Amino acid sequence: MLTILGFAMIATFLVLIMLKKMSPLVALVLIPALFCVVVGKGAHLGDYVIDGVSSLAPTAAMLMFAIVYFGVMIDVGLFDPIVRGILRFCKADPMRIVVGTAVLAAIVSLDGDGSTTFMITVSAMYPLYKRLKMSLVVMTGVAAMANGVMNTLPWGGPTARAATALKLDASDIFVPMIPALLVGLLGVFFLAYVLGLRERKRLGVLTLDEALVKENAEETETVLVGAGSGAGSGTGKRPVPTGGPGSGTDADADAREDDGFQGLDPNRPTLRPKLYWFNALLTVALLTAMIMEWLPIPVLFLLGAALALTVNFPHIPDQKARIAAHADNVLNVSGMVFAAAVFTGVLQGTGMVDHMATWMVDVIPEGMGPHMALVTGLLSLPLTYFMSNDGFYFGVLPVLAEAGAAHGVSPLEMARASLVGQPLHMSSPLVPAVYVLVGMAKVEFGDHTRFVVKWAALTCLLILGAGILFGII
Repeated sequence: MLTILGFAMIATFLVLIMLKKMSPLVALVLIPALFCVVVGKGAHLGDYVIDGVSSLAPTAAMLMFAIVYFGVMIDVGLFDPIVRGILRFCKADPMRIVVGTAVLAAIVSLDGDGSTTFMITVSAMYPLYKRLKMSLVVMTGVAAMANGVMNTLPWGGPTARAATALKLDASDIFVPMIPALLVGLLGVFFLAYVLGLRERKRLGVLTLDEALVKENAEETETVLVGAGSGAGSGTGKRPVPTGGPGSGTDADADAREDDGFQGLDPNRPTLRPKLYWFNALLTVALLTAMIMEWLPIPVLFLLGAALALTVNFPHIPDQKARIAAHADNVLNVSGMVFAAAVFTGVLQGTGMVDHMATWMVDVIPEGMGPHMALVTGLLSLPLTYFMSNDGFYFGVLPVLAEAGAAHGVSPLEMARASLVGQPLHMSSPLVPAVYVLVGMAKVEFGDHTRFVVKWAALTCLLILGAGILFGII
């Protein structure tokens, strides 16, 4: 019964948010609370929620201060050279812009943290998508898939978990997987190329000057995230925004909401060109400390945000203004993380996750024993989407590996196969980083899910097929 209720709870959640009957935050709270009562454990709901919040509190803290830190870095112009470099490559060509999104997300993903990747990628690319009225779900989908492939790096999390769970060396798991992962990454780049061609066919190729003239000539602009247009409205007579936040150069709601244009504004008052190399070295030091695990990531971002604010904005009113400028993103993302804690807390506390995992293992036909690596690769798609990485790698993978060992399948093959589902996992509603992605891109989570699931699943299958072809899995 718990197995059925667990799948029913997940299905109800996904259907409601994809049909936009509930916001993700509300659904993450109310749906598990309802099912907790149905299971007959409503009296323990408080304990489950507190357990879930306790487990995700460090993640929420990390995201809060990471958003402040990278928000300040964007304000002071640290990533402006990246934007200018991408502009030179993209030349306002939608195809190049989408490919550039995938390449940028893959490069930044080398730091091993999805939230960081999405903050930098969206900050750099959002102005281009917005100006040219490209589909924002293409941006979020491509970025999520590129990061998902790169998430298999040994310091990214899944590989380390698989190694720990099966008592293996992480390099023994990862290094042989590199050819298959490269195939998957090339698949993401090719998909970005195809999606970019589709955007080019729909929009044509403009220069940015032409895009600005076209934008200013429009009387109104409708928000159609799923169809590719950006948010905003304006009149043909208003000037292009040139001031920073609160500068008063454009008083309408569009200018206040349109944070994305700031990345292209060379005259915003928050720029700190004299401190550029300090900010660059601080960011490199922060990412190095994170990769080397010198301190817990939440502590690193807390210290980094405090130091960045102090040096770049020594006056307290300016610091308050910067914090207030990024308060919306902080509240949206941290609120979503704590709401997700209710979902994961109920799933784990009621035992639904354990029953679902056991059922999945039990339904595997006996004849599939010698092919348990293939089975594990296929199961990693739905299981890592509906479960946390911890739940899958520490709860399900050891059981699958034991079943495989009984048929002569090595633990290394099982561990490598378990990494296949990561491109899909990065768009799971249980991954906090995805809320950073859709929140900063101003995309509805349901729109992102409808768009990305099929392409991410295809990328996973491509990696699995390459692994089998190369004899890795």
